[in-house]
Amino acid sequence: MLTEIKIDNITAFENLDIKLSKGINVFIGANGTGKTHLMKLMYAAMLVADVSSKKTLDQILQNIFLPDSLGRLVKRSLGRGSGSFSVYRQDDDDTPRYMRYELSSLGKSQTINHRIWTKKQSYNIVYIPVKDMLANSPGFKSLYEKRELYFESIYADIVDLALLPPLKGHASKEKTILLDLIQQIIDGKVIKKDEKFYLKNKQGNLEFTLLAEGYRKLGLLYSLIQNGSISSGSILFWDEPEANLNPKLTQQLVNIILELQRMGTQIFIATHDYVFLKELELSKKKEDALMYHSLYKENEEIKSQSVENLNEISNNVINDTFDSLVGRALGFEWED
Repeated sequence: MLTEIKIDNITAFENLDIKLSKGINVFIGANGTGKTHLMKLMYAAMLVADVSSKKTLDQILQNIFLPDSLGRLVKRSLGRGSGSFSVYRQDDDDTPRYMRYELSSLGKSQTINHRIWTKKQSYNIVYIPVKDMLANSPGFKSLYEKRELYFESIYADIVDLALLPPLKGHASKEKTILLDLIQQIIDGKVIKKDEKFYLKNKQGNLEFTLLAEGYRKLGLLYSLIQNGSISSGSILFWDEPEANLNPKLTQQLVNIILELQRMGTQIFIATHDYVFLKELELSKKKEDALMYHSLYKENEEIKSQSVENLNEISNNVINDTFDSLVGRALGFEWED
């Protein structure tokens, strides 16, 4: 479980310190406030912690961000500069673990306390990007491994996970509930033949290329739950889960996310959607662990506010935009 991230002069951030919820963490903010960057940094840190990782953190960051050079991740400044980010987590043994990564604009780097961070254990770490990849999965894996493709590694990672076969044995009660929820929404089960994905229902098998993109996203989630990539103890990063999804399905999507959290999955979400936020606020229960992190600019510096209740956010660009829209629809003058 990730507990905190600190950033100094990395990408868009000058100085940031965010305490994280063990359940659902929702990042909101205007474009350019670094929501996706935050999730990518934490994702990279957890990838290098996994015992199966064969790449250094330098390599992982290069593949995730695709900068011209690694030193470009340092926040822009006059002359040479340096930056760092630190990630904290707590495993099942309750041992606090820490990793600090330091980088200069010349590309020199070092990772501190890496031995404490790395543990002989596998972690289920999942990053779902905004763009759908299942419809394009046939041949992508082998092509990505053999050729120089300008794709962030998160796209190859999610295809690899989705292609894993289902786990053996009987599914747990929690897993069955989630799969049934998704199956009802997309009206079928997700199956794979070679590297192709299909929606299987009474009408037969429908290729994912012919399926609405919003349904593909839920189909991906179905596959990841079915094959155990998302389970109790997993960490899920999901960039704009509401993208390409009809608003009337948002409540069902939120229910799935809440059930994942209750199952023991730690979840990080970046969103721009008012309906998604309101559904989350209305559907959560008292015992659900949920925190909103609002990112905003003040004197060109990105700052954050973390609260447990949506109405406590003082810098909520999504709410402000919605209020302005309602005011205009009612014929009122609206001032920022």
